Amino acid sequence: MNREQKYRRLEQASPEEMSALRKKVEDSGWRQTYHIQPITGLLNDPNGFAYFAGEYHLFYQWFPLGTYHGLKYWYHTASKDLVFWRNAGIAIEPQDPHDWYGAYSGSGIVKDGKLHLMYTGNTRDRDWNRRSFQCMAVMDAAGAVTKLPEPLIDHVPEGYTEHFRDPKVWKDPDLYRCVIGAQREDATGTAVMYESSDLLNWRFAGEIKTGLKHFGYMWECPDYFELDGQGVLLFCPQGIEPDGDRFRNVYQSGYLVGKPLNRETLDFEHGAFHELDRGFDFYAPQTMEDDQGRRILVAWMGQAEIGYPTDSHGWAHCLTLPRTLELRDGKLVQQPVRELEKLRRERREVQDILTNEKKSYAGVSGTAFELICEFADVNAESVGIEFRAGETERTVIHYDFERQILTLDRSEAGERIDSKYGSTRSCRVQTKSLKLHLFVDTSSVECFINDGEEVFTSRIFPHPDSTGIRFFANNGSAGLKVAKWDLAQAVNDMEGNE
Repeated sequence: MNREQKYRRLEQASPEEMSALRKKVEDSGWRQTYHIQPITGLLNDPNGFAYFAGEYHLFYQWFPLGTYHGLKYWYHTASKDLVFWRNAGIAIEPQDPHDWYGAYSGSGIVKDGKLHLMYTGNTRDRDWNRRSFQCMAVMDAAGAVTKLPEPLIDHVPEGYTEHFRDPKVWKDPDLYRCVIGAQREDATGTAVMYESSDLLNWRFAGEIKTGLKHFGYMWECPDYFELDGQGVLLFCPQGIEPDGDRFRNVYQSGYLVGKPLNRETLDFEHGAFHELDRGFDFYAPQTMEDDQGRRILVAWMGQAEIGYPTDSHGWAHCLTLPRTLELRDGKLVQQPVRELEKLRRERREVQDILTNEKKSYAGVSGTAFELICEFADVNAESVGIEFRAGETERTVIHYDFERQILTLDRSEAGERIDSKYGSTRSCRVQTKSLKLHLFVDTSSVECFINDGEEVFTSRIFPHPDSTGIRFFANNGSAGLKVAKWDLAQAVNDMEGNE
């Protein structure tokens, strides 16, 4: 792909081209029903997540003209309840000297009755060398966005490369602070901090001092916050090699928990690095604190450098459902926000005992549903669920009680997804009973294990006729309790403010 294609601007596309692209997207059989997805083209990182003027505002990286990572805009969606979203159009367009080659990721914070959006502007010099700037746009309560004419941070500090991006800003009692993902000149990843009294003038405070000295070649999308008196640093390290069942995606997303970050020395005493999600398709998480004091996370349900079946349909990727974060025994626990119960329609319930068998039940099937399944009083070797199942297709969640390993298997889930790391994902879960909370959409699944102790997020691309759900217990018996709801349509595929 040449540069002209990759950096095509929206205004360079003819009305006929855009009409044909929209028609191709509309005809796609894998459009989601309750996940945020692009109207055309490619979606990736969530940005600017904030509660402002009575609504949740969420932006995402967007290339409208293709399903490759081209010229990035910020697209704006908004919701009063984190469930039903409206498309509000382009918020940040890469049209200035300091963001001409892309408005990259960033975050939002409310100040003086306006939403301030701090982001990375991507540029190139005549020799095609990257230069990055940290920029600001300001949105008023009516949704009008004004970009500041000059960048807030116009150079990379000494000792770091131009891979310097994704500012995440917050307000401490004394100062505004932001953390930025960075690469040292020795090609190792890290995160740095800046400070400001007014959101406009920023001072480089230094590098966050963690115990991870050589942990990947770049840390993207950092995010720092505090929960229950502890500090949490989220980031996405690139360049981590697989280690057993860990780190089996192209790039990883995870976190450190420890003592609150020392604002003076930037020392961060922490425990081990934990992956946020054990599935195939999860990256670039961003959090915010809402008006109820909840810490809420949204992530890109996708990965870079992977081809997906919808690429040929004119669109790619979606965002995860919003999840609340809590600390449990020093580990982040994710649960779907309670507002998602608004999607529930017809309910079906099952109680049964499975004995070395696989069973399905009348009315328990579908393509877009929520399902809570509990296995108790288990003396079987393994239990699990097959869903979006047909004659030749199925996605499987399987728990081995002897090995205490939970596995998501999409080897027979439908259309193949490019992945050099295989078609299963597993992790250890120590439990005597098992609760699986699934949100299945037309082309995805998010599975919360034992009230969010672990989460598996993945895209799947089954045939529309693959609607079966089957429950099984192998070599023994298990009590089964199921509640399943059909879910309402919650996303608007049209652009505009209605």
